[in-house]
Amino acid sequence: MTQPEVRCEALQAVPRVVACIGLGGNLGDVQARMVAALGAVHRWPGTRVLSVSSLYRSAPVDATGPDYLNAVAVTETALGPHEILRSLLALELDHGRERPYHHAPRTLDLDLLCHGDAELATATLTLPHPRMAQRAFVVLPLEEALATLGGRGTAILAALPDAAARAELARAQGITRECGFPMTFEL
Repeated sequence: MTQPEVRCEALQAVPRVVACIGLGGNLGDVQARMVAALGAVHRWPGTRVLSVSSLYRSAPVDATGPDYLNAVAVTETALGPHEILRSLLALELDHGRERPYHHAPRTLDLDLLCHGDAELATATLTLPHPRMAQRAFVVLPLEEALATLGGRGTAILAALPDAAARAELARAQGITRECGFPMTFEL
């Protein structure tokens, strides 16, 4: 099941927050899986996709295997962070994600990067994502996706490295922008 179990009418009065989701993968047709996963996210109750970055290619970090394709989606949602996490994990399973060992290649990898200004550290979820500012494959697409929102998400941007540090991360980690994301969302 990839849709959170939440009653839609109960969400009408719930305030929305900006939540950012990292997407990646390096096995099979990753681009098609990302499109399908974001379509599912856009249909979650109380949720809509606001912006999606371009696709970026990068070598695996702390792992071996084929290059990754990565992107970041910015959503507006009434769902809580744990509801989103459970739904993201279910989407990964729906798309054949296996976890045979730490840093194994994957068909689809979905990470909740931030949920509003929530700071959270539980056994299953840490927000903001603890390594997002260290990884060019998150920082560059996140900056791109947030830039289209006219000032929304400025607190998220403030937590990212400055332009010189982003450029150095991109150079050191060998990330390249591939193309625009192959789908748009009706807002």
